[in-house]
Amino acid sequence: MNLFRIPGQGRVDPTTPVEFTFDGKTVSGYKGDTITSALLANGIHLMGRSFKYHRPRGAVCAGSEEPNALVGTRRGAGQFEPNTRATVQEIWSGLEVTSQNRYPSLSFDIGAVNDRAYMLFSAGFYYKTFMWPKSFWDKVYEPFIRSAAGLGVSPSENDPDKYASRYLHTDVLVIGAGPAGLAAALSASRAGLRVTLVDENPEAGGTLISEPQTIIDGVPAWQWIDQTVAELISLGVRVMTRTTAIGYYHQNMVGLCEKLTDHLSSPNANMPRERLWRVRARQVILAQGALEKPLVFDGNDRPGVMLAGSAQTYLNKYGVRVGNNAVVVTSHDSAWYAAFDLADAGTKIQAIVDTRAEPAVELVAGAKSRSIRILSGYSATGTQGRLRIKSVRINPVINGKVGAPETLECDCLLMSGGWTPSLHLFSHTKGALTWDADMQTFLPDRKTEDCEIAGAGRGLWGIAAALNDGAAMGAVAARTLDKVATNTVYDVTNDRVGTGVSHTELPTDLDPGKARAFVDFQNDVTAKDLRLAVREGMHSIEHVKRYTTNGMATDQGKMSNMNGLNIAADALGKPQPKVGLTTFRPPYTPTSFGAFVGYHRGDHFDVTRKTPIDSWAEENGAVFEPVSMWRRARYFPQNGEDMDGAVSRECKTTRSAVGMFDASTLGKIEIVGPDAVEFMNRMYTNPWTKLAPGRTRYGLLLGDDGFIRDDGVIGRLSTDRFHITTTTGRAARVLNMMEDYLQTEWTDLKVWLTSTTEHWATIALNGPNARKLLEPFVEGQDISDQAFPHMSIVECTVAGFPARLFRVSFTGELGFEVNVPACHGRALWQTLWDAGQQYGICAYGTETMHVLRAEKGYIIVGQDTDGTVTPYDAGISWAIGKTKPDFVGKRGLERPDLVADGRKQLVGLLTQDGKTLLEEGAQLVLDANQPIPMKMVGHVTSSYHSDAVGRPIAFALLENGHNRVGETVYIPMPEGVISADVTGTVFYDPDGARLKL
Repeated sequence: MNLFRIPGQGRVDPTTPVEFTFDGKTVSGYKGDTITSALLANGIHLMGRSFKYHRPRGAVCAGSEEPNALVGTRRGAGQFEPNTRATVQEIWSGLEVTSQNRYPSLSFDIGAVNDRAYMLFSAGFYYKTFMWPKSFWDKVYEPFIRSAAGLGVSPSENDPDKYASRYLHTDVLVIGAGPAGLAAALSASRAGLRVTLVDENPEAGGTLISEPQTIIDGVPAWQWIDQTVAELISLGVRVMTRTTAIGYYHQNMVGLCEKLTDHLSSPNANMPRERLWRVRARQVILAQGALEKPLVFDGNDRPGVMLAGSAQTYLNKYGVRVGNNAVVVTSHDSAWYAAFDLADAGTKIQAIVDTRAEPAVELVAGAKSRSIRILSGYSATGTQGRLRIKSVRINPVINGKVGAPETLECDCLLMSGGWTPSLHLFSHTKGALTWDADMQTFLPDRKTEDCEIAGAGRGLWGIAAALNDGAAMGAVAARTLDKVATNTVYDVTNDRVGTGVSHTELPTDLDPGKARAFVDFQNDVTAKDLRLAVREGMHSIEHVKRYTTNGMATDQGKMSNMNGLNIAADALGKPQPKVGLTTFRPPYTPTSFGAFVGYHRGDHFDVTRKTPIDSWAEENGAVFEPVSMWRRARYFPQNGEDMDGAVSRECKTTRSAVGMFDASTLGKIEIVGPDAVEFMNRMYTNPWTKLAPGRTRYGLLLGDDGFIRDDGVIGRLSTDRFHITTTTGRAARVLNMMEDYLQTEWTDLKVWLTSTTEHWATIALNGPNARKLLEPFVEGQDISDQAFPHMSIVECTVAGFPARLFRVSFTGELGFEVNVPACHGRALWQTLWDAGQQYGICAYGTETMHVLRAEKGYIIVGQDTDGTVTPYDAGISWAIGKTKPDFVGKRGLERPDLVADGRKQLVGLLTQDGKTLLEEGAQLVLDANQPIPMKMVGHVTSSYHSDAVGRPIAFALLENGHNRVGETVYIPMPEGVISADVTGTVFYDPDGARLKL
């Protein structure tokens, strides 16, 4: 129990023991341990299996970049998470941990047979193997791929945890609470700015925690951390630990994911597990530090092989030695210091193997003082050990030639290939990078956001450099925001500043085609795979990545990208910048779906928008349906009616008396400005210049491609103001489209767009008695047919409420649409409802609206169109201004394929038996006797039973439909073939006489 724990060392709490299970076995640790540190304290290095070869793997890192130690964690029913990074998951009593990607057990995995056959699984093997024979795909290849996909097991139970989200505005956001971040936050907050400091770890300090020997201004590093955090809090700084900056977006918005309960054994049931923050910062300081780079050599993936800096972290942060007998293989000075710390703590360092011929004199002296053997100018060429490393083979390299091997016994191997600045968040902003040939790494260059980069994130090594640079960047941010700031210079002693060299892969005495030198540990990508990809024509690093899967693991290339790039560049004989760098995308680390979803789950998954009249509809028994994000009344059943009965009654009442409909969900946009009419002429197909104020017109909106995007009635209120209506589901898209043109194409136009959808409640009155009902309530406008003809608009007062009154109809009946401020919507509805009782009024829903509009041949965009329908196809070419010089979609309409014969066009259908109601979506054929597979020539878009027509009616998109009127088409259905006559789309009152009542 805790055999590798050093009493009194580290920052864990030995007075609070913690027990958890790993694959069913109890493991002990202390409060403050991670899963990995507790396992290592108990001498357990085997933690998982790799994806492709199922090779034994242990932790290689100590942070969120870990590619190997991925486990399943469970708290209780539904609280299971796969692919948890064991290196960052804190332990608590009762935590259940399981290893992944193995069967039947971690130590004996049948899938490891893949490792024996590794020569068959070279780079791109799936592209080459799964192509032939074609017949194998469905029954062999696809089932195999699906069964092999993934590392962990997907949760199968409902997640009972809660997730939250919040917004935050701050002057300065500092990301990373290492020495650079702490110094930056201190400078900015001392200047009087609101500062937020975030770090993904449970405590601030960063590399200072692993370097306790450092003295800052005469204060030991750990004490300096505590003093600095205390001062920051006293200055009002929001210090957020266990919080990862997962994405950096435009206009200095940064997404944060804060873990709130994953470290608690008994969290409050009402407390969210995670919280997603959307932060707007006036200035951002990126102090993310650097990531240690592995060395690439045969057998570098065995359990017990880890980064030297991580071993130093386990020692100084957790008080855990990672082994008794260690070998260090390095090309960078930092690994020597890790070796010194471990040696001082009791680990036997068998040798420091440095690829450089002449390490620094002071390092050699430090090693000799500890009786550590030094092997400079050597390479590691292989390791041995099944479930944990037992030995490493090393060879001298003289003038590029690999000499005779020597085997060193060890139970852990610590490697370091140098350090790579963490540039992921900077790259999210599309900031430019520059290649530094001396350091063999990319550094930040041109910035696109209001940010600064501090410390190791821009290639500065050492505690002093990081502190002073962080302080300087904090002062820069303060001055940018017009604050007075001083440059603080820190006095640092016992600093460890190092240099190193970069390698593609270490020299080997093996056949390069057989060496198992791993680059991407999780996906089992080796150096030979990368070189094979180059030989097979992959000359861009993006192509190499996808062909080999290098960098596509859960660490998203943090451990493999630079080694992969160096190897590919070497194979191509090109400098690294010519090969490119793979794109870093958010999130920075794997983030739970729950954090992104937040409150939007269950009944709250989608926002349910309700009109001001919704409560009346609910009180009066409406049956609702979702339309876009709105809840709309579908029909109002009475006396036990089903939907068909209710719709039939509502249609008859509206046609014979008066019906009232809640049309508040219609999109509404106000277009105002001296160039409003010009804007309208450019956006819509119709002409607008001669439309007089007080009149309305049907407006048709196309995309650049010439296909119908939206339609609606548009009223001109004055010479410079239009009231636009859109379809319910496309209001936001129409506004975005208009804004896009206004801000990118027509920046000279003086026009302002305002969404007013929720500002107005809209009540539609339709039927012969509509005017009789409305007239007594209208003040300031005669609404007779002569004074207020069809397609008119006026601002007036209705029932004492300010209103915009339209004389329009979507039913073919005499119709009015009354728009009043939303706060008055229900009151006006109730007033009209009460007054309408004498006229036999009924409330009708969306289903009746569909029947009434279909009887008149009115289309619904998105139902009777499918994104490939032009105005000609829909039979509304009359809505195109014949003399207009230009409008959105005009050139698209002129493309040959949009005027070619055989296009699908909107037609009406009447079943020949006069009784059968066609199914929407049913396919049409011209010959019911043709062999299967039949040639489909169209489909039914709308289908309803119409009492006014006395039979079912339907719309359909049919090839060459306009020329097929009078012909017969067939609809094959499971119960038999249905015959239908092709007709026009107007089934009722074709002359429109009822509009003029």
